[in-house]
Amino acid sequence: MTAQIDTTAAIRTGEELDIPALERYLKENIEGASGPLSIEQFPSGHSNLTYLLRLGDRELVLRRPPFGSKVKSAHDMGREYTVLSRLNPVYPPAPRPLAYCEDDSIIGAKFYVMERIKGVILRQKKPKDLVTSPEIVAGCCTSLIKNLAALHAIDYKSIGLDHLYKGPNYVERQVNGWADRYTGSKTDDIPEIDQVISWLRQRIPADTGAALVHNDCKFDNIVLDPNDLTRIIGVLDWEMATIGDPLADLGTSLGYWIEPTDDAVNVVQCFMTTEPGALTRMQLAEIYAARTGRDISNILYYYVLALMKLAVIVQQIYYRYKQGLTKDERFAPLIYMVAILSRKAIGSIESEKL
Repeated sequence: MTAQIDTTAAIRTGEELDIPALERYLKENIEGASGPLSIEQFPSGHSNLTYLLRLGDRELVLRRPPFGSKVKSAHDMGREYTVLSRLNPVYPPAPRPLAYCEDDSIIGAKFYVMERIKGVILRQKKPKDLVTSPEIVAGCCTSLIKNLAALHAIDYKSIGLDHLYKGPNYVERQVNGWADRYTGSKTDDIPEIDQVISWLRQRIPADTGAALVHNDCKFDNIVLDPNDLTRIIGVLDWEMATIGDPLADLGTSLGYWIEPTDDAVNVVQCFMTTEPGALTRMQLAEIYAARTGRDISNILYYYVLALMKLAVIVQQIYYRYKQGLTKDERFAPLIYMVAILSRKAIGSIESEKL
């Protein structure tokens, strides 16, 4: 079975790049780079911007921070480039980075360029030509969670990423840090998110361990083999990767996971999680536990933390739109998503279920 390769689109207004300057840079800094440059944009994603560069017969991918972002620590191109440089040799799904540019004068911001991993990315809507079966869907779900377990098993010290470790109390830093980010980007009064933050702060657990965490592991960031959708060939968007509690990373993946029985007001993140054969959040957590030997008895906490974090990320994006720092009309209704995620977290707290 074959499926549609992830596609690009014309560059959104206000997010254009300086083609002549970028072409000169690429030819001077990437071995073998030649030919005329053309640029398209990967239209999905709400944070760092991703472009497809066609340089002669070669396809490359460029990542840069969003225009107008006020959260510079969340868009550190040099950090993302370093993570990929150390990780790719031991973890093939990580794209191979080729160049990092600190000179803002080239395209108006720091950026890096990497090889393109060409494959299928499953997003919110199901492609019309994609045919699946319950067995394929279950296999995709299982592969995603096993891949996360494999990432957490990497010895981050041996590949030189121990400098990302900031010591114990990772979960505490996450809760307080994301709460502060919400305060700094607040635009509307949403009492539910304040309740969720209070619940989390009252129950902060000790770290269960330290591992290299992706912090955004979901189908949107996974590249699948077009001829076998159950095989992962790429993992993208490493901007939030760090050394932290692996259960918090698992919780993040569960936070994106919408089940068919969820309330209809919830926004579906990827059609695959509601297809016949899809695993539940609890089944995913159990596969992870069996794979890693980690105790998941407190997984509800990490799931609620993930929902809060997602709500804050959405709030930050909406803040940029509200301030006129981006003209992307996709962001206009995001304030409603903040409320939906917060209410979803409260529902899980009250039911004590994922």
